[in-house]
Amino acid sequence: MTELFSSKWKFDHLLPSCKGKLTVITVAAHFNERVDPKKRRDKVYIGCGAGFGGDRPMAALKLLQSVKQLNYLVLECLAERTLADRFQTMSVGGDGYDSRMHPPGAQEKVLEIATTLGLNVSVAVAYEVSVRESGMAALSRLLGGSNSSTKKPYIMEGVRICTYLGAAPIVECLEKYQPNVIITSRVADAALFLAPMVYELGWNWDNLELLAQGSLAGHLLECGCQLTGGYFMHPGDKYRDISFQSLLDQSLPYAEISFDGKICVAKAEGSGGILNFRTCGQQLLYEVGDPAAYVTPDVVIDIRDVSFQSLSSHKVLCGRANPSPESVPGKLLRLVPKDCGWKGWGEVSYGGHECVKRARAAEFLVRSWMEEVVPGVNHNILSYIIGLDSLKTASISDDPSSWRTSEDIRLRMDGLFELKDHAVQFTKEFIALYTNGPAGGGGVSTGHKKEVILEKQLVGREHVFWQTGLKCSKVADSITQEVTREENLLKTDVVHEPLSLPEASLNICSVDCSSKEIGLSSAPSGQKIPLYTVCHSRSGDKGNDLNFSMIPHFPLDFERLKMIITPRWVKDVVSTLLNTSSFPDSDAINKRDQWVNEHVKVEIYEVRGIHSLNVVVRNILDGGVNCSRRIDRHGKSISDLILSQQVVLP
Repeated sequence: MTELFSSKWKFDHLLPSCKGKLTVITVAAHFNERVDPKKRRDKVYIGCGAGFGGDRPMAALKLLQSVKQLNYLVLECLAERTLADRFQTMSVGGDGYDSRMHPPGAQEKVLEIATTLGLNVSVAVAYEVSVRESGMAALSRLLGGSNSSTKKPYIMEGVRICTYLGAAPIVECLEKYQPNVIITSRVADAALFLAPMVYELGWNWDNLELLAQGSLAGHLLECGCQLTGGYFMHPGDKYRDISFQSLLDQSLPYAEISFDGKICVAKAEGSGGILNFRTCGQQLLYEVGDPAAYVTPDVVIDIRDVSFQSLSSHKVLCGRANPSPESVPGKLLRLVPKDCGWKGWGEVSYGGHECVKRARAAEFLVRSWMEEVVPGVNHNILSYIIGLDSLKTASISDDPSSWRTSEDIRLRMDGLFELKDHAVQFTKEFIALYTNGPAGGGGVSTGHKKEVILEKQLVGREHVFWQTGLKCSKVADSITQEVTREENLLKTDVVHEPLSLPEASLNICSVDCSSKEIGLSSAPSGQKIPLYTVCHSRSGDKGNDLNFSMIPHFPLDFERLKMIITPRWVKDVVSTLLNTSSFPDSDAINKRDQWVNEHVKVEIYEVRGIHSLNVVVRNILDGGVNCSRRIDRHGKSISDLILSQQVVLP
């Protein structure tokens, strides 16, 4: 698995000192201050080239072509699901990685391509390793001052560990190697972007205010186009109704960061999509727990007072991220794989007259057949009807007349079992619907697989090691340009005056430039209205926990919104996510509500800078993305479950 970013220096620049491979091992026990850090630029430009492993490479190319001043391009390619798939492959004897998604393997692939194209490229890697127990003497030798690779016998690659590293390994690569490309193992998203800021702007690890601002920029950029209109367009919501063509032409984001911590996020001029207070607000709270203590490996930041001001249609000024009182985490987050059973699933479609009743009959039969063969496993099976209630964003009643609008539906049943035999048996019973089920069932598909979850652990920095190294493409010396890094920077750097705006200007950040065109006004009181007319939202997941933002369209509605959005209200709304069937009886509903009251916890945080709420719901995602039986494993669609609720504002 790989996180990748490239410094946008000329690819025909090869470090004269790069001969073969260099290797360094480092322990993350504590932050050593950088000795006399050099300010190489007054301002650095960092772009996001990918927000996840499946992002569009063409979008990254367009950003590079449109924004000439970019110095770095970051491609964030890892997620918990990616890691779980890797560990699962390893559990059955595979390598556990695609050679292109493993730092040394990816390094070789980049060099192979560069050599084929006749390019001189230096590629560094930084990835976590574990140290074999060879006694204190061996460990002491390992951590000695030598930068040679003679200590390699004491190192084994970290194939069963995955700790979120901070910016330090990348900064180390930049300082030691000045490479064109750096490929890493799992690094915290914001830290990928923070590293070049630390290196270029002369920041040190104890400049906590600067690290907080830099981490804010990284957090905003990390999900790519989600900042610039992606995952935002929503027809029917006048505040988010973006044309198809505008969405097609949207730009990946980039940031300009000054040495004094002033940051702007931006998109390419003339591009589509949208970048404004709303898109920034949604991304600010995406996958955030307590906004007073957003933990990264480098700094714990307080984003409650963060504010945004649109400077133009393509640039937003961001400010007021602060270090939290406990500003540097003493431990790092580590993910450890653990088997969680076997998944078995099946789908079948029904259409036309009374199709919902036939799907209900099919569910009844499969559950009954399973009970005959494997008594007591029905509680492991979840079912829902795609086209009716699979996302739980609309309620259904027991009145069959309410089902008749659905004439093209698909029943899905999904079980998580302890034994493989039970998962296989479930698929067999489901397939039997072809000859034993209701009429007209078609398009049956089934499957089973082993599932792995990633348990979270906190580990002391003294137990975390990373390895760095450098390799260069082998191109004939006759075409190598011996250019020093300093000379190259002079050719590519653009000097700008530091951005300076009155402090008071950030106080009006909630009044977005585009709101004047829409005719912004406060939501009506004393009548039932859908919540989407009051606010907008984005949901995110962290393991089995959900968070969703509630950002009022009109800032003065914030106080009224707080009176409605209570823990009890949230529990009542999300409890439907835990239904095991589309048609629960009263006993099932009572058991569900009891479980919700005992296990589901709701935390509601105020985010003053953008006049918004961040709602965190614990233990609601059916185990999380790696083992959930829901069709929406991440809980991405839950924001629409929230916004579709009818409310009465005081």
